[in-house]
Amino acid sequence: MEKIYIESLGCAKNQVDSEILLTYALESGYERTESPAEADVIVVNTCAFIEDAKKESIDTVLSMREAYPKARIILSGCLAQRYGKEMEFEEVDAIFGNHDLSLFPEILKETEAEHHPVEVPTYPDPDRERDDRSILLSRPGCAYLKISEGCNHCCSYCAIPIIRGPLRSRPFEKIIEEAKRLIKEGVYEISVIAQDLGAYGIDLYGRSRFTELMDALSSLDGDFVLRMLYIHPDTFPMDLLPLVKERKRILPYFDIPVQHADPKILRAMGRTGSRQIYLSLVDKIRECLPDAVIRTTIMLGFPGEDEETFEEVKRFISEGRFDWMGSFTYSREEDTPAYKMRNKREHDKAHKAAQSYQKELMEMQNVISEERMHRFVGNTYKAIIEERIEGEDLYFGRIYAQAPDVDGLTVISAKDLKPGDVVAVKIIKSMGFDLDAVAL
Repeated sequence: MEKIYIESLGCAKNQVDSEILLTYALESGYERTESPAEADVIVVNTCAFIEDAKKESIDTVLSMREAYPKARIILSGCLAQRYGKEMEFEEVDAIFGNHDLSLFPEILKETEAEHHPVEVPTYPDPDRERDDRSILLSRPGCAYLKISEGCNHCCSYCAIPIIRGPLRSRPFEKIIEEAKRLIKEGVYEISVIAQDLGAYGIDLYGRSRFTELMDALSSLDGDFVLRMLYIHPDTFPMDLLPLVKERKRILPYFDIPVQHADPKILRAMGRTGSRQIYLSLVDKIRECLPDAVIRTTIMLGFPGEDEETFEEVKRFISEGRFDWMGSFTYSREEDTPAYKMRNKREHDKAHKAAQSYQKELMEMQNVISEERMHRFVGNTYKAIIEERIEGEDLYFGRIYAQAPDVDGLTVISAKDLKPGDVVAVKIIKSMGFDLDAVAL
């Protein structure tokens, strides 16, 4: 029995794809290994959202080839889907895009026969799309639930519609059935994911059904909670807020990537907001849900940005006082509308300024995030255990305010716990981005 290893890069949606690829591999007679050194087949499931992600993907493939010369290497995912037909990559044994994962067993067979297939599939027949994953790559007790693929927003900088295609929502009933399976398997934290959760159902039903979906999911039997990742600010479903207030299973955690705050830059990005509009949304969320945790993302260096527009962003961050914020610099992606807004020379010059802006903004946000953590001290929450700190009666865990892999952690003093356990904890102090707690 040959062994297969998968290196999953990029976002949570890519992780779900990796889990499906592994499920197909196991059904094809392969055995999963968590060590690439043991693998006969190494799959690098790539990201191609921005230049840094593409570089990481290629570097990962090259390092795998150098370290494991006898393994068959398959380059899959977004980089393969976007560039597969043009790539000449002799270091890999196959190139496989991500629009129809059901073709993966065929790719494996071709590599076994020492063929070097290049498959950039079109969208699959919906009946061939699967939602039963025998492998979950999340930490114990956690799983991602993907409710749609692609995006219709077509922001001028974004390559996602080029790579993943237009919005394709999964049928309501299929999502419910998958959630039931996850709950039955003992998953406690289900992170509901999409490029824009609020757009769910528009293509299938002619309107957003996201709030209805969350209503149905939160009504299922079992011991679980729901986390929402991500919601586009321009189409935020306001009827979601009273539902979150009513249903304690829906964590009051909102990841709302605004990208900028200056209306001139936002219009050029293809977005409709402004500092005042987005602050109003934040205020409405906090008015309805005082315990809400809000994360956002800011892009710096988009064409047209200058010191004046950057000052607008700083005012926005100062006034919004987000619990968490991520940032990245604009990547000039071919085939996007923004690509032609300036040439490479202008872009390289602007990129240096953007890096300086990013450093200043993150220093500012770090102070805010640390201050926001103080409000949890003295309160009791449920926490999911992620891992034990070696040699100590201490564990890393997360409360509702901490999404997996992107936010701070809670360090919990306890005994005899294991990853995936859910325990009540009291927060005794904040430590920078992290919290210190004792199990009750």
